[in-house]
Amino acid sequence: MTRQGLVAKAARKFKCTTDSKHRLPVAPNLLEQDFNATAPNKKWAGDITYLATSEGWMYLAVVIDLYSRQVVGWSMSARMTATLVCDALSMALFRRGMPEEVIIHSDRGSQYCSKDYRDLIAAHNLKQSMSRKGNCWDNACVESFFHSMKVK
Repeated sequence: MTRQGLVAKAARKFKCTTDSKHRLPVAPNLLEQDFNATAPNKKWAGDITYLATSEGWMYLAVVIDLYSRQVVGWSMSARMTATLVCDALSMALFRRGMPEEVIIHSDRGSQYCSKDYRDLIAAHNLKQSMSRKGNCWDNACVESFFHSMKVK
């Protein structure tokens, strides 16, 4: 590495931001760590991360199509609310022409279990899927995207 002028970048310590200690309904894990999709708009995965910006800490919610690994919806806010994830999903639906029967996978955070988010999923005939409790590997594709985005 020295010969090539390369320097390793140390990974940041993991900080859990998921609020899964709630009494809201939890969806079954339909994805079961199968991150391969046979066509666009079959499987989407979403999550929230935090970013340091010139305006302070902001939360970013994304929706990724597992076929292309493309971010198809996103939203940023100073607060981690149900509106944040609803806006990201709404953008994905609009940008992809309102597909139906898409599996939309996330963790068990209160934002993803909220009535607003569940109503949005039902209104567009989507299939909600959630990770097992405390298992980050169930949403590894989005976690990997966030890692790539944050490591400069």
